[in-house]
Amino acid sequence: MRRRFALSLPLAIAALGGLLPTVAQAQDKAPLKIVVGFPPGGSADLLARLMADGLRNDFSQVVVENKPGAGGRLAIGLVKRAAPDGQTVIIVPSGPMVLFPHVYKKLDYDPVADFTPISLLGHMQFSVVAGPSTPVKTVQEMIARAKANPGKGTYGSPGQGTLPHFMGILFAQRAGAELTHVPFQGGAPANTALLGGHIDYKFDVVTETAELHRAGKVRIIAVTGAKRDAQVPEVPTLQEQGMDMVATAWFAMYGPAGMKPELRDAISSAVARAIQTPALRSKLVEQGYDPVGSTPATLATTQAADLKRWEGPIKATGIQID
Repeated sequence: MRRRFALSLPLAIAALGGLLPTVAQAQDKAPLKIVVGFPPGGSADLLARLMADGLRNDFSQVVVENKPGAGGRLAIGLVKRAAPDGQTVIIVPSGPMVLFPHVYKKLDYDPVADFTPISLLGHMQFSVVAGPSTPVKTVQEMIARAKANPGKGTYGSPGQGTLPHFMGILFAQRAGAELTHVPFQGGAPANTALLGGHIDYKFDVVTETAELHRAGKVRIIAVTGAKRDAQVPEVPTLQEQGMDMVATAWFAMYGPAGMKPELRDAISSAVARAIQTPALRSKLVEQGYDPVGSTPATLATTQAADLKRWEGPIKATGIQID
């Protein structure tokens, strides 16, 4: 005998009413694409993937899209042309937003006018790294070797005009030595060249080579912050080795220009909430980031200050790129 089940009208309405908010919330959530201007495996890519995991509860889906090339400019151009609907953002290191305007004669974007600041994600310091075929263990040994072989020492960076590129220039100037720059499309390709003995040194954020250093495959001989880095606490700073030089980078999230304030603020708030969760925060710290999760206004102020701060030092190098 077939059994029939009946649900009273009030109970049916109550059950349906309980489901409606969940359905509506799911429909209200939009997807988010995080664009990264460097290959997988680098510091910007790692940060983007950690942030993507932390933001999944606030969006219907979060994907990371790598668009390497031109020191990050390829990805920046893509986001500049994207619709300001809150579905496309970029996670970018500070270099393209504060250095490139002073470096490139013809930059195809305005780092202020063409983008909407969303959140300052965190700070990170740099490392000076020697490859396995380069027999130096200290900054002073590196300087002595460079002076004895002017221009023959080579260093890699994630791209021409990036902050690590200028770190190498400033380092050489302070040391009174000469090094030759070799640009790559990101930190990971530069690591491959370093391991293969194709370049002698590398300047980049600590995260890019910390694991290789711990495995004994490369040697981080100095870090560039005011204090030692927790990832490689045995490595002294430049200042500890007699060089008066301190430099750090920041990473931030931007959207295209023209985003509505309420949309911008919603994404910024979601980022701040994610960064404040113990799980994500501890992962960021483990990877060498000093997490922030700021307001859009704080990012805009930081960017404006660094644009002004780097103008003099970059002009002093005389470097201009077509």
